[in-house]
Amino acid sequence: MQRYKGIIAYDGTGFSGYQIQPNKRTVQSELEAALSKMHKGMEVKVSASGRTDAGVHAKGQVIHFDSPLQIPEERWAVALNSLLPEDISILSIEKVNAMFHARYDAVGKEYRYRLYLSGKKDPFQRHFAYQYPYPLNIEAMKQASRFLIGEPHDFTSFCSAKTEVEDKIRMIHMIEFLTEEEFLTIRFVGNGFLYNMVRILVGTLLEVGSGERSPKEIPMILEKKDRSAAGRTAPAHGLYLWEVFY
Repeated sequence: MQRYKGIIAYDGTGFSGYQIQPNKRTVQSELEAALSKMHKGMEVKVSASGRTDAGVHAKGQVIHFDSPLQIPEERWAVALNSLLPEDISILSIEKVNAMFHARYDAVGKEYRYRLYLSGKKDPFQRHFAYQYPYPLNIEAMKQASRFLIGEPHDFTSFCSAKTEVEDKIRMIHMIEFLTEEEFLTIRFVGNGFLYNMVRILVGTLLEVGSGERSPKEIPMILEKKDRSAAGRTAPAHGLYLWEVFY
């Protein structure tokens, strides 16, 4: 039995998230169905670096699985892609140590949130960027972001009330604002992110950018450890799991 590590990309629009759910189309269920076909009906379980919600995309999700098949590394991606739907792509597959774990060995992640700032409706962006046609003070958003980076914080205020993990201390290493024509991409790099954390951070930063909040409110929001203290949850379709670090 050999363990394999895969990097995959997917358009989250047509999925009810990454993780298997009864009677719903998910990324994991499609991956395991394709692997089962390759293995003549044998069940093959896939583990990922983490879940993504319905509508969230991935450019660099990492998975692992075990297989008894003797297939050259370079053939795995070709074989799996021939069995997978158009909205999932296997970017690479490689052999790894049997102890490797896509989730527990991850030391950091990068997420990106894409905003379409034009007032014009663009049907080609409706699934891939959140349209925000209002004036934004990006400098104020940058000021607010400085309170969030560089040291560990308890992000209870910035995660869903449904978050199951008890330890909500995380460290964000970088928040970067990338502007290109009518788009603003906010790049988050950290040692880990809680359920809905990036989307709530984006929603709060947008409230700062629109003048609803002051950048100086961020430390108080962190201190309250209360979801209701932070801003709205930005829509799922602007979010991308960009890269996982090991």
